[in-house]
Amino acid sequence: MKLKVKEINLSTGGPLIAVLHEKTAKQISLFPKDRVHIRKIRIKKGITCVTNISNKGIHENEIGLFQEAFHKLNVPEGTQIEMTLEEKPISIQYIKKKLNGEELNAKEIDTIVKDIVNNELSEVELAYFVSGCYTKNLTINETVALTNSIVNNGERLHFKDKIVLDKHCSGGVAGNRTTMIVVPIIASLGYKMPKTSSRAITSASGTSDTMEVLAPVTLSKDKIMQIVNKTNGCIVWGGGVDLASADDKMITVRHPLSMDPTGMLLASILAKKKAAGATHVLIDIPYGPGVKVKTKKEAKQLMKLFYKVSKRLDLKIKVVLTNGFQPIGNGIGPALEAADVLSVLQGDGPNDLREKAIFIATEMLKLVNEKNPLPKVLDAIESGRAYKKMLEIIQAQGGHKHPVIPKAKYFYNINATRDGKITFIDNQKINKIATMAGAPDEKAAGIYLRVRANREIKKGTTMFTIYSNSLQNIETIKRRLKEINPITY
Repeated sequence: MKLKVKEINLSTGGPLIAVLHEKTAKQISLFPKDRVHIRKIRIKKGITCVTNISNKGIHENEIGLFQEAFHKLNVPEGTQIEMTLEEKPISIQYIKKKLNGEELNAKEIDTIVKDIVNNELSEVELAYFVSGCYTKNLTINETVALTNSIVNNGERLHFKDKIVLDKHCSGGVAGNRTTMIVVPIIASLGYKMPKTSSRAITSASGTSDTMEVLAPVTLSKDKIMQIVNKTNGCIVWGGGVDLASADDKMITVRHPLSMDPTGMLLASILAKKKAAGATHVLIDIPYGPGVKVKTKKEAKQLMKLFYKVSKRLDLKIKVVLTNGFQPIGNGIGPALEAADVLSVLQGDGPNDLREKAIFIATEMLKLVNEKNPLPKVLDAIESGRAYKKMLEIIQAQGGHKHPVIPKAKYFYNINATRDGKITFIDNQKINKIATMAGAPDEKAAGIYLRVRANREIKKGTTMFTIYSNSLQNIETIKRRLKEINPITY
């Protein structure tokens, strides 16, 4: 069937979508979500699209293409093309197999991942795959196969060094910006540490959001390689480079549904580490109320799985279980966290953030059999070498030689209304208030925490300060403080 191309100014963020008129669809017995192959006249190679059907905005002699499909086909609007029906990819059968509770082999998983990368699966079909992994679980064999397939079907960083270090934190603790302290410490001691990090999804800031206060984080693969070979380290946004792209597509489905299948979570983390060229990885699993891993028992179970899978991947790891019962550091929000990081690297800063960063860096050096690592980590900070290395990384990524941290226009102190002892500081509520203030989009917005759990406080003590560029945001937080009060005393 020959039809004229019409550009539709809508984007899917992935799958290739074509829209046909109802009468056109009936002529060839085509239904919504069926697939069609579209190609230029007299040219065999083309694109495969999932179909939508409509009688509005599209004529019988037209085929409407969403932005991804239009740009991939690469023809002017109005060009006549040839369209034929196409069978669904075989990966659909494998997804059904997983939904039925059957184990998939490496070839079947690789076929699914290839189709995810090539946008051959619709969002619904991808959601079914995630659902199958969530309800039926992934075996160790499936998890290993999924990890390898994600790595093999995306871009990779390759370094000549025998040792390349990396770290990951399972997350949920407000503040906790240890990565930005650990990377310059490790890099200053002569080890490579290319760190690709995430942006905030529901929290006040991700590592990439905080680093972006100091330097650009959206960099190409070649630029990242150049920076790491020059400085030994980087702190960049993982979404800015096509490492483990299949995982990024699965994450877009997992997060709105709040589905984190354990096997898929392990594959996601370890694939990103392998794709970044890591040989040795430290995994930090904080546990406690309000973070992703609630109990020490859950943390230990997850730790065992990490060791099992990483052994099969020829990846040397060390898992540490850490206290996630309250925020770490004072600043919660990109600029406030960046200030904490630079302060620690200059030999000052919040003590809990400093101590955890030192602990993580020391454990990473133990993983590579570095002798007497703690004094070396302490000396890297106290001598100023780690701070100097951080400034070097910032400049290499395109930041200023002397970073200027933005400040919010307005602030408001929340004071204790009585004497007491702080028994709990809620990570989720702290993050909630910081996001209400405008973080992470407004870099200067957030919270500066001035107290810690298990400390006595007196009436009138400032517990935390809200920073925002909007008085309206501060007023909204003040009205809702009883409902979202983050501090129990």
